[in-house]
Amino acid sequence: MIPVIELDGLGVRFGKREILHNLSGSFSGRTIGLLGPNGAGKSTLINTLLGFHKPAAGTARVLGHDVRTETKRLRSLVGYMPENDSFIAGMTAVSFVRFMGELSGLPSEAALERAHEALFYVGLGEARYRKLGTYSLGMKQLAKLAQAIVHGPKLLILDEPTNGLDPPARLRMIKLIGEMKGTRDLHIVLCSHLLRDVEETCEEALILKQGRIVHYSNLEEERRANRKFLEIETQGEDSAFAGCVGRRASWSSPVDSGSRASTCRASRRAPSPALTCSAGWRR
Repeated sequence: MIPVIELDGLGVRFGKREILHNLSGSFSGRTIGLLGPNGAGKSTLINTLLGFHKPAAGTARVLGHDVRTETKRLRSLVGYMPENDSFIAGMTAVSFVRFMGELSGLPSEAALERAHEALFYVGLGEARYRKLGTYSLGMKQLAKLAQAIVHGPKLLILDEPTNGLDPPARLRMIKLIGEMKGTRDLHIVLCSHLLRDVEETCEEALILKQGRIVHYSNLEEERRANRKFLEIETQGEDSAFAGCVGRRASWSSPVDSGSRASTCRASRRAPSPALTCSAGWRR
């Protein structure tokens, strides 16, 4: 089976600044999570996979196609939901999604038909003739999802799909992702800084920090081992806290006590650590 994503010594540089450092790996899961704090290099990696940034070293392949030489072919196979709004002012949702379908290679009539279908699928059927500028934040996120799936891609890349959503809208987005990952021949890459989103939807997780891969996890194997995931954020000097937790819990990866935010994985059967300092727990 052809891997969904292959990284072969991939490096990306902007001017003299190196953003991605010698990334290597092969990933074949139905849903792949890309985790990391802001500035870790997640969006740069996505844009490189889409052909928007040229590698300074090495290369990457998406569905077997090299990002250096097969960019046009890749864009017909990949649907991309960007983090930031990228709408055309004054367009209705159906016109915009149709236009994006045409850019992805669909004939005009087919693009219009698929635009209606995509908007109904994400729940915007009744609002498809409204101008995008009148949409709420949650509706705009759904419109971005519709334009990403309109041409029937083989790979769907979602960049922070739950960003800014209230709890009901987030749950709807997570449900849609769950439905889509059961679609035959569709793979999903979910980019997020929220561990919970990745844990709920993905089979594999790749963690980036400062442009490097610092951890890989097969989440399906972790679930079979009856484990859950905790995200711990500390403020200030945290070496004493990390040492305390490290002694009290069975960690599957070392605690990074040299950064402001530390992400760890603990067994569900591990005892709860005695917290002696202030910490924020998010699940």
